[in-house]
Amino acid sequence: MVKLIPRLSSRRNGRIRLRKNTRKISQGVIHIQASLQNTIVTVTDVRGRVVSWASAGSAGFKGTTRRTPFAAQTAATNAIRTAINHGMREADVLIKGPGLGRDAALRAIRRSGIRLELILDVTPMPHNGCRPPKKRRV
Repeated sequence: MVKLIPRLSSRRNGRIRLRKNTRKISQGVIHIQASLQNTIVTVTDVRGRVVSWASAGSAGFKGTTRRTPFAAQTAATNAIRTAINHGMREADVLIKGPGLGRDAALRAIRRSGIRLELILDVTPMPHNGCRPPKKRRV
């Protein structure tokens, strides 16, 4: 005797939701974090909610090619493309870190057509920092 098992579908209450409701934003903040190994570009709205993000690793670069300026440019282009689809027209840019991809990512953002209101370097700098280790006695 064969028992039929009903299939579970993704329908809820008999309706299929076709598309998630997208937020329309006109202004936002673009965060560029350029470390020595990777570059991460995050696009947020003014309140800080993430709209899109991309990194050199997520753009398909592996190993030492992630640190190149071209990888940073590709990551910035990928993140900005989604933001433009959400309706972003003007943005502030916050750049953090000493990496090679800082300038390349900024150039890609400038070429995208988004009007830049403000460009800030928010790299954390120590105000004399931690105490160094004691002097070595030989």
